[in-house]
Amino acid sequence: MSSTENLVARYLQAWNTTDSVERAAVLAEVFTEDACYTDPLVDAEGRDVIDQVIAGAQAQFGGLVFSSGGSVDAHHNTARFSWHLGVPGEEPLVIGFDVAVIENDRFTKVYGFLDKVPAA
Repeated sequence: MSSTENLVARYLQAWNTTDSVERAAVLAEVFTEDACYTDPLVDAEGRDVIDQVIAGAQAQFGGLVFSSGGSVDAHHNTARFSWHLGVPGEEPLVIGFDVAVIENDRFTKVYGFLDKVPAA
């Protein structure tokens, strides 16, 4: 597994880690302190705010799991990858992809996009 693939795997692990202390440790490995995370629903600046966003998503989607949607595509200091959110072994409820900027083996910026979302 490449360092970028490992970084993406750890990133998805952060979204699934419900223990706040463990999640903070994973986020420290994955994100720079001043990292930004932006998707259609949120614009978060700083690792602590990203942690709050993840905790909020976990509260909203309790019992659902983030998983890889396929291979990681990367060049230079940029990676893109798809992800699924749902019950393991079932059709994902949400499908998206992220584009991440990498510096010193950590994400500095992540831009999230939603391809499939449940009907309201």
